[in-house]
Amino acid sequence: MLLAGDVWNTAQVRAIRDHPPLVVLLVLVAAAAIAAGAVLVTRRPAILPVAAIAVLPLRVPLTVGGETANLLIPLYLVIASGALARIVRDLRAPPAPVDPPGGLTSFLLVRLLFGFVALYAIQAAYSSDLSLAAQHLTFFYIPFGALFLLLADVRWTPELQALCLKVLVALALVFCAVAFVEVAVHDVLLNDKLKESNLYNSYFRVNSLFFEPNIFGRFLVVVILLLTPVVAWSRRMADVRRAALLIAVLFAGLLTTLSQSSFGALLVGLAVLAAIRGRGRHVAAIVVAAVVAGAIVVVAFPSALGVNLDKAGSVRKATSGRSDLVSGGAKLFARRPVQGFGSGAFPKEYREESHRTSPEDVAASHTIPLTVAVEQGLIGLAVYVALLLAAFSVLLRRARDALPRAAIAAAFAAVVFHTFGYAAFLEDPLTWALLAVGAALAAGTHQRS
Repeated sequence: MLLAGDVWNTAQVRAIRDHPPLVVLLVLVAAAAIAAGAVLVTRRPAILPVAAIAVLPLRVPLTVGGETANLLIPLYLVIASGALARIVRDLRAPPAPVDPPGGLTSFLLVRLLFGFVALYAIQAAYSSDLSLAAQHLTFFYIPFGALFLLLADVRWTPELQALCLKVLVALALVFCAVAFVEVAVHDVLLNDKLKESNLYNSYFRVNSLFFEPNIFGRFLVVVILLLTPVVAWSRRMADVRRAALLIAVLFAGLLTTLSQSSFGALLVGLAVLAAIRGRGRHVAAIVVAAVVAGAIVVVAFPSALGVNLDKAGSVRKATSGRSDLVSGGAKLFARRPVQGFGSGAFPKEYREESHRTSPEDVAASHTIPLTVAVEQGLIGLAVYVALLLAAFSVLLRRARDALPRAAIAAAFAAVVFHTFGYAAFLEDPLTWALLAVGAALAAGTHQRS
């Protein structure tokens, strides 16, 4: 209903409305697909998590509200099928009230996660861009919240974990193969802006079947981190060799993205894995040394990095324009520090602050804490920080005792770090999936699936 009200009078929707038989046909096809999926999930519950993982990164470009959006249509169908199956199951046999699994931290995680969604919806009421807030709720927060509940209810046996990891690795290999072809032919399949950028830059980036190199890089980083514990601590040499070979291929694919945020996320994930396995002091020493060395290089030899600290243009170029976003976002936050400008308001408010007219100039802040601060103020920041603390408390608890939990905690840490340099925290289904599976494993969940 939110989405329909938002796009009802756009040219694209009017074109569909003018053909009622087409609308009826689309509704019937979607309903039949969801009903068939629900029947399948009811008969074979293990299909749901495998199907959800298989379609997690698959996006379909559609024009909505005058803009082209890459929507997760296959994932939406899987979520709808699983939700319908769950509703029918609970109507037939209502579940008995039980204590929340995993203790107080898991209870707080779920409440904070959906509390953040509720807060986002409330703060959309005074947003200067209600349309964008409604799209975020419709396309991301609400369906991915349902995905979280469905995956958290699954009994994650070792066999199911292994099968889902194989599916992720297979997808990553396919995406890498496409990326290698793009490098070979020196052209990309998607994203005209990336094609134009490649024409004028001395380097060449690819995005495979993703719309953006950074999102492609994030996906590869997550899969690499899920495989890394096999190489580091498995006692079966055959598994170690296979996993090492796969990681080498995926890392070669990661190199084609030239995604700085992805490289940093990978390092953060590896550091978390090392810390979980008892190398925390070594990791801390290396991190401190790296930070100090980096600061010395930037201050003492800025020309080696193409940075002139005395010139704003040089800093802007070195940070791909992120320095302007950060400084502009800080000014906006200072104007409304408590309540913010409302959900989804950052792009519009920043364009007005910087006197830019085209919506394509600024689509996001590329730094999630900054976005939360500007849009939701200190109120939203408090919930956001509490959510991260609860998430890491759940994922890291007893993670040293089980490699799957350690891998998921590392992957989630990498995603969080990636959102500091790119964006898309709760807008990425990977975040919700990692939280759901990690919380279920940490709680030792054995609910019916």
